[in-house]
Amino acid sequence: MIDPRETRPGTRVVHAGQRPEPTTGAVMPPIFLSSTYAQDSPGVHKGFDYTRAQNPTRYALERMIALLEGSTISEETDPSCGGFAFSSGMAATSLILDLLDQGSRVVTGDDLYGGTHRLFKQVRERSQGLQTIPVDLTDTKNFEDAMTSDTAMVWLETPTNPLLKVIDLEAIVRIAKAKNPNTIVVCDNTFATPLNQRPLLLGCDIVMHSATKYLNGHSDCVAGLLATSDPELADRIRFIQKSAGPVLSPFDSYMVLRGVKTLDVRMQRHNESGLSIARWLESRSDMERVVHPGLLSHPQHEIAKKQMTGFGGMITIFVEGGIDRARTMLERVKVFALAESLGGVESLIEHPAIMTHASVPPDQRAELGISDSLIRLSVGIEDPADLIADLEQALA
Repeated sequence: MIDPRETRPGTRVVHAGQRPEPTTGAVMPPIFLSSTYAQDSPGVHKGFDYTRAQNPTRYALERMIALLEGSTISEETDPSCGGFAFSSGMAATSLILDLLDQGSRVVTGDDLYGGTHRLFKQVRERSQGLQTIPVDLTDTKNFEDAMTSDTAMVWLETPTNPLLKVIDLEAIVRIAKAKNPNTIVVCDNTFATPLNQRPLLLGCDIVMHSATKYLNGHSDCVAGLLATSDPELADRIRFIQKSAGPVLSPFDSYMVLRGVKTLDVRMQRHNESGLSIARWLESRSDMERVVHPGLLSHPQHEIAKKQMTGFGGMITIFVEGGIDRARTMLERVKVFALAESLGGVESLIEHPAIMTHASVPPDQRAELGISDSLIRLSVGIEDPADLIADLEQALA
């Protein structure tokens, strides 16, 4: 197996964590559908006893995400190198919260994906007694005030969904660990992917992905992934994953692995088209505001330049004319599809206040700036000239 630490990202996404299948020499890891495995003697087996606990196809994907994110855990120490695959991004998020004791204090970003906000506020505050403290993490002074010695976890996204705030990961980790060395810092890296940003290398303890999005990249599979460089955390995550059972199926593991192989070339196109379309939108007089980390106007542009190698394909716009103009635009697009989700090869467009973030209370949406004029674009890999023409006719 190629040592991924000796290769560049474009090679890593094709080969990391994989090797030809030993029996047939199959280049792509086969889909191992067996639920159970024969043992030579009670408790004596070839590393696999039951698919909820171990699966060769899932292991290949788990090693892939761990090595892409820069985990230093060896395969000899852990067969998945500190990577874990789940039935959805929310299943991965739920498992991370299972690391916490009843009543734990968690500091979160104030701008979170609606499903994450719903899980924290409407499920785990009730069932687990979690104390969740939302903070604007772009302001390190705010975070320093909110971070206490008994804070068990810090949960953040960067760039955030849907406002595309960029959070200084090194600064957050430094402040968090100074207050409580044992606090677990988690970064949702879905929008950036390991091609644009690697939070483990910036000090985070766990990286989470909705692999449904950019990693799979084809809008045909739902999956979640985690990676860590901490062997003790990896042991705890594996125990809970085996106990609770929210694992990714072998077939979907294969689907994500297949998608990841083109991640480097896809992200190049997402990065280039995202920035060019954001600049075109910003040049229009009918935009209240255009948000993209690659724009000089972005409040955290310098932080994005420091910790990211590309700025991604997500754009947030505020159109003049409020909900009526926004609805008209969304109904008129032809190349963009009006649909939830993001990160696929096809371009998508949606209205967060009505769609992905409807579970966030209206007063909190208003406080955050998720207004009725806000539209979120996921720029795909189509020709950017066609995407611009589509937006132009929809806005006309």
